[in-house]
Amino acid sequence: MTRAGWYAAQLRQELTLRNRSYALGRAHVESYGSEPVIVYAPDCGHHGNFFDSAYAAIVARPEWVRRFDKIHAQAARSLPKPQLDPARRWRELDSSMSSDALLMNVFCAPGVAESSAVRDALGVETEALPIFGWKARVPLAGGRVDRTEIDMRFGSLLVEAKLTEVGFQMRTASMVETYKDFDAVFDRDLLPRTYIPTARWMQASEFPENDSQEFESVVGDPDLFSVIDATFRPPGEPGYASYQLIRGVLAAYAADCSFCVLHDERRPDQREDWFAVMAAVRDAEMRVRLKILTWQELAALLPAALQEFLDVKYGIVAPGKTPSSIGELDDPDDVTIDRGLNP
Repeated sequence: MTRAGWYAAQLRQELTLRNRSYALGRAHVESYGSEPVIVYAPDCGHHGNFFDSAYAAIVARPEWVRRFDKIHAQAARSLPKPQLDPARRWRELDSSMSSDALLMNVFCAPGVAESSAVRDALGVETEALPIFGWKARVPLAGGRVDRTEIDMRFGSLLVEAKLTEVGFQMRTASMVETYKDFDAVFDRDLLPRTYIPTARWMQASEFPENDSQEFESVVGDPDLFSVIDATFRPPGEPGYASYQLIRGVLAAYAADCSFCVLHDERRPDQREDWFAVMAAVRDAEMRVRLKILTWQELAALLPAALQEFLDVKYGIVAPGKTPSSIGELDDPDDVTIDRGLNP
């Protein structure tokens, strides 16, 4: 397991335990498998995955409620049918692991977007209505534009929200380098790189006999080599790690905005990934437009009732405070989360 995977798994485990308790009395199901996820359904004007006043604000704005159009990609094979409305399809925002749901819980709650303390913390100078799923249309070479979305635009600020995601995705170098401003913004030699397989890893025993024998001839002494245990690197392409961060910086550059990563303090791996991308930005003026904030730091500025919701459901509390204890555990001995433990 990678370092990022370890931190993500620990946080997912905590959120599952918290939501298993929080979901009691609320419309929900639990996904199949050894690592279950709690998924909520709307019920009589409420939604278990949302702070009540935030959900009321969402359903009152058509541009916000459209975020519920995104269907849960794994629902057909991993989730039971909704109990209240079996014909309803599960949405991504129904999931207790959804960073988009967390983002909307915070910024759709009455008074949050209007708060001068919140705007000051984020560097937003004027009052603005949050736009979720903002289409950045980042310029590509040849006059084309990127069609992906930014999680939120809040005035002159673009936000990438994260929670339990393992990483920031990766893309081939040939694709990333087609962004029009790529070399103007980044020193490509400093960006985190990766290798993207285009096929799966294979054992030598899966190859035709003549290919395996050919491989043996370049190993050296075949007596010291087990061809059955050998693995072959699959064909692939060089690529860039942290693609979502690279794209976000380019979107901010093109739109003359700032860019902030909102992440959980229990995910130091995400913070380190962001610092690695920031270090590759060429221009000092652009670097000062790049920000990072934890959900915990933001929580300190939120209304008391919303802070309580974030504490109980997510374990997110303001710095210096202790999260509430997790409710009813199936087996307390199975909880291995230690906030000070490193992998």
